[in-house]
Amino acid sequence: MTGTASLAYADAAPLAAILARLNAADGLYTTAIAGLKLFRCSTPTEPTHCLYEPSLAVIAQGAKRVELGEEVYEYRAGQALLTSLDLPVISHISQASAERPYLGLALTLDSRTIMQLAVEADLPPVREAAPRGLRVGGVSDALMDALVRLVRLLDEPAAVPLLAPLIQKEILLRLLIGPDGARLRQLAATGSRGHQVARAVAWLKQNFAQTLRIDELASRLHMSPSSFRLHFRAVTGMAPLQYQKQLRLQEARWLMLNSHLDAATAAMRVGYESPSQFSREYSRVFGAPPARDIAQLRKKTFATQSPSESATHAA
Repeated sequence: MTGTASLAYADAAPLAAILARLNAADGLYTTAIAGLKLFRCSTPTEPTHCLYEPSLAVIAQGAKRVELGEEVYEYRAGQALLTSLDLPVISHISQASAERPYLGLALTLDSRTIMQLAVEADLPPVREAAPRGLRVGGVSDALMDALVRLVRLLDEPAAVPLLAPLIQKEILLRLLIGPDGARLRQLAATGSRGHQVARAVAWLKQNFAQTLRIDELASRLHMSPSSFRLHFRAVTGMAPLQYQKQLRLQEARWLMLNSHLDAATAAMRVGYESPSQFSREYSRVFGAPPARDIAQLRKKTFATQSPSESATHAA
């Protein structure tokens, strides 16, 4: 479901209470539970370019806006954003205050575990067309209950190794038997159109600095160029070249900000042959020429992680 989510809300108050207690200050918190991150923010944020990884992001308090290509997704407390493959997006927290801070979590999804559970549960094969890799929707009471139990385990460190994997399996199973089950199986099932696009995305992440030849990549996936373009856009919301451009520009921005490279060097590092073309496209995406944009960023914050090396998904 694209755009503003349906009005299906689970009671997020219990989750919000736990997150507020665990996270006394604003920030992103990596937890002792593999794949689970917690978030708190007391003010709305500026739109940020980032790479969302396959994950389930749930808001316990506040609201968020995410842009994928020309599409806009908005979700709030009691709702979730499901990302089923790596996608370059623009996101920002749209509702937060000191009295009612934004509170959320993100749980990484593993495609192998998803397919294993689908087999164990004897779920039917997927025959639908490749779905969009991003969806906003309501969180069921049963899924919210499992998420609350998972977060509560952080109060019992000794129980985490034994119980966390079981609850995470329950969460994945509830996703598989819910409205998004076919979506997840399509992107993980070998041979499906969704899985072929996921493979293309993985290749682009590793080789974004190379010249993209659609015919060669389509052949690698045993697809015709026209079919590849069609299904890639259906899943990612953008053309393959546009996806590659987003990866290149995000990586160049990180290199200039963290490795102190000049624009021309960063442009060459990510695959641009023309510094002027790089500057034009950079300005179009980030709203300012490279030097000015980096100067503004350094005044605000200092990034610590490359989006091309480790996907970032803020709940």
